[in-house]
Amino acid sequence: MNFLKNILKQSGKLFEEGKPLSWAYPVWEATDTILFSTDKQTSSGPHVRDNMDIKRVMFSVVIALIPCYLFGAYNIGYLNALATDVSRSLIDNFIFGMSYVLPVLIVTFVSGAICELSFAIIRKHEVNEGFLVTCALIPLTMPPDVPLWQVFIGTAFGIIIGKEIFGGVGTNIFNPALTARAFMYFAFPTKMSGDKIWAVGPDGYTGATALAIPANPTEYDTASNLLNQSTQFDFSLWNMFWGLIPGSIGETNKLIILIGAAFLIYIGIASWRTMLASVIGLVFTASIFNLLSGYSTNAMLTITPLEHLLIGSFLFGVVFMATEPVTSAHTEKGKWIYGFMIGVLTVLIRSINPAYPEGVMLAILIMNMFGPLIDYYVVQSNINMRIARNA
Repeated sequence: MNFLKNILKQSGKLFEEGKPLSWAYPVWEATDTILFSTDKQTSSGPHVRDNMDIKRVMFSVVIALIPCYLFGAYNIGYLNALATDVSRSLIDNFIFGMSYVLPVLIVTFVSGAICELSFAIIRKHEVNEGFLVTCALIPLTMPPDVPLWQVFIGTAFGIIIGKEIFGGVGTNIFNPALTARAFMYFAFPTKMSGDKIWAVGPDGYTGATALAIPANPTEYDTASNLLNQSTQFDFSLWNMFWGLIPGSIGETNKLIILIGAAFLIYIGIASWRTMLASVIGLVFTASIFNLLSGYSTNAMLTITPLEHLLIGSFLFGVVFMATEPVTSAHTEKGKWIYGFMIGVLTVLIRSINPAYPEGVMLAILIMNMFGPLIDYYVVQSNINMRIARNA
């Protein structure tokens, strides 16, 4: 490793200011910091006042996402085998699923790297490791059969519009991965929404996701009954917890997501307050809607709090996106308000607008806008209380 480090150190002189390759310094710097630790301090947010630098934070999040990829690949193969009545081993299902997952992952990183390096070279700043997490998150929010050219465009939109136009990592308002997902949802709705978008095989067999079933019922019934009546897949609570149902690549297995949450909380990267407050907000709102369901024919109002937790990408979004350090609230009290409102808005969007049954994406993006405002009023409230106390 010292041999490689010396080579990088010597070659770095060619990229210094005034040298022929100075324009490509961000590329050299990114290679150096990815392979070896750096003693440099960040010049802009987010700041980590710890012995763990930003690079380690980003890689820790990526590590927490790896089990989601592994299970997502297996689940694609498992559901394909189930739908086509084919017998496969666990390894064969995993390999089959990886044939869907890897192309999406590769295209995402190619698109993200092009955008990130281009802006680093143009603006003459270092490459921010934040794009690693963004590019690791985007594929997990996609259906497995999403066209790759759409992934390329969506990733570029998320990084450029969601981050770079605001000045890069630390200054962006919206979560870039969710910005990419939102753009793709509204730009390519036939591939990202509806009740038949989840393909599980090359023969074109498709299946509805759990949220699409109560959102598009053939006749009115409770959400639980509609899910139990489905003949495509087993939408029992137990099965939804283990993730053996159609959905985006990384959202289905709730146990893996909870393990990821515990890992991020343990190493001090994600806020447990934001996560818990989001769950409280969801349970509170869903409980109220359950009480009101008798006055409406909207099956989405009958989804119980537990079903809301297990259906769709709520837990995935709350654990890996709502807690993102740049776009979330930063004050301790602000995190409670911010998370609670994410839970409330998720249920509102899911229930009131059946055309868009998955509400957590928009809920987080909306609260990204209000995060700084929440922090401002929390700080002002603390200032006013201190002034009143000393008066």
